[in-house]
Amino acid sequence: MNTHALPTTQSDYETIRAAIRYLSETGPDEIDLPLFARALGLSERQLTDLFRRWCGLSPKSFAQAVALDHAKSLLAEHASVLDTTFEVGLSSSSRLHDLFVTYEAMPPGVFRAKGAGIDMIWGAAPSPFGTAVVTATNYGISGLGFADGEISIEMAFQDLANRWPNARFTRNDARVAQLAANIFDPQRWSADQPVRVVLIGTDFEVKVWETLLRIPVGGATTYGAVANCIGRPAASRAVGAAVGKNPISFVVPCHRVVGTSGALTGYHWGVPRKRAILGWEAGVVSATRQ
Repeated sequence: MNTHALPTTQSDYETIRAAIRYLSETGPDEIDLPLFARALGLSERQLTDLFRRWCGLSPKSFAQAVALDHAKSLLAEHASVLDTTFEVGLSSSSRLHDLFVTYEAMPPGVFRAKGAGIDMIWGAAPSPFGTAVVTATNYGISGLGFADGEISIEMAFQDLANRWPNARFTRNDARVAQLAANIFDPQRWSADQPVRVVLIGTDFEVKVWETLLRIPVGGATTYGAVANCIGRPAASRAVGAAVGKNPISFVVPCHRVVGTSGALTGYHWGVPRKRAILGWEAGVVSATRQ
């Protein structure tokens, strides 16, 4: 497991973003480690240490973890797993490697009222993927997004808050820091202290998000497979829209849904961050197998 403190992974992420841009222009089979290191202004040792510290993988292994061929193999392995777990109503056996999440869906009236009468806290905290911006109710986490050079903390907060314009928000960075530590530190993933989330959306959206929670860490599936799982095989496009509206990024793993070809399609908080999360999760899975 990644044992490093979140502030370290937070500061590493800016370099990781640059690394992902570089990898997007080359490919895992074309990596020249000395050239890769120089492009980032690092020595080979510094580059290797960076990836080991951030996700527990070598630069080559990380590149492979976010490559198209790897995504295709994940689909072949896990598409049927998603179908099976949905049918029996159980979480995947790979849940050992996953966030321990409990959730509940808020009453439809709360959704229609856009959060009227609900008190929420919000705040910002470090994460391995930039600054995490979180909203939460007494029931659990209601929103999670990210801020970086292009998106300010206030912009990320407004993106989440605009979904519930009638809710009352109070900033509480200290409480959000505690929530973020439980979300992003694999050593804290425990069935005894699960990450609690509250899903607020249409019945269709909630069904999609519940299905996303069954995709194991290190796995991937397609929009079509999710549509099949919820009994709406012709609704792949509507599933894509619901995935894009997922308000609780990372915890509800919309980043694990890819195109039919395995291509890493759009992500509300940027495809580079989607690549980063998938590569980081590959490191978590690799650590559990050692």
